[in-house]
Amino acid sequence: MNDSLPAWRRSSHCSGAASTCVEVAIGDRVIAVRDSKAAASPVLRFTVEEWRAFVRGVRAGEFEV
Repeated sequence: MNDSLPAWRRSSHCSGAASTCVEVAIGDRVIAVRDSKAAASPVLRFTVEEWRAFVRGVRAGEFEV
């Protein structure tokens, strides 16, 4: 997978140091996700198709509790 990633982005709904948020970096072949409060923590990497499947699941309510 391509290790070159653009800048990390986070939702505008995340504000303040106490917010529990994730940051996302979208590359050509990989989507990377990390904890916004621990930038040095491990990065989760997903293929574009894996990310699309996740987003479809979120939109379909598959993760509702």
